[in-house]
Amino acid sequence: MRVAIVGAGAVGRSIAGELLGNGHFVMLIEKNGAKVRAKSVPGAEWVQADACEVTSLEEAQLASCDVVIAATGDDKANLVVSLLAKTEFAVNRVVARVKDPRNEWLYTEAWGVDVAVSTPRVLAALVEEAVTVGDVVRLMSFRKGAANLVEITLAEDTPWIGRPVRELVLPRETVLTTILRGDRVITPQADEPLEAGDELLFVTHGDIEEELQRMLCADGNC
Repeated sequence: MRVAIVGAGAVGRSIAGELLGNGHFVMLIEKNGAKVRAKSVPGAEWVQADACEVTSLEEAQLASCDVVIAATGDDKANLVVSLLAKTEFAVNRVVARVKDPRNEWLYTEAWGVDVAVSTPRVLAALVEEAVTVGDVVRLMSFRKGAANLVEITLAEDTPWIGRPVRELVLPRETVLTTILRGDRVITPQADEPLEAGDELLFVTHGDIEEELQRMLCADGNC
């Protein structure tokens, strides 16, 4: 997969290193020449350019990228890059970093953003996921809530303990993707019995989360 990362600060370089380690082709685009340090991310292609300029992105052949990650420390720049990537270069997937949580509402399809990543929101979700049992915890939103990745940890008194996955009659447009059990990552199978403490990961819609929680909670009335 060919990925363009705009912004070669600590965040952009870290993402590049992870993607390179997973075998992807990475192009780092950085406006500030002082931050263009090829030795800091060996294996990446470096381009010094202003990614808010269409001509710069044309020269970088952005249209050949499968994914663009707008990872600068400037929300305005990230939004402009996202919009250009989607509308001018038809990039399939655009992921944008939210620097200031107060600006998160702007990161929508209207600005070309497929996935917005806000560090405070992600950290808060991880804390909730670690300590919450029986409640739906939203881990990530795709396309501004058109689909969400949510987690619910099964309590000991839920009636689903010991019952197989096939008996879960899920709400519409909801998919059980993974079961986390201790240090195991389980792909849900029809005959897999559910256990207390299982962390179930679902992809669903925001307006269905409450229904999903009622279905899986202990007494059906939570």
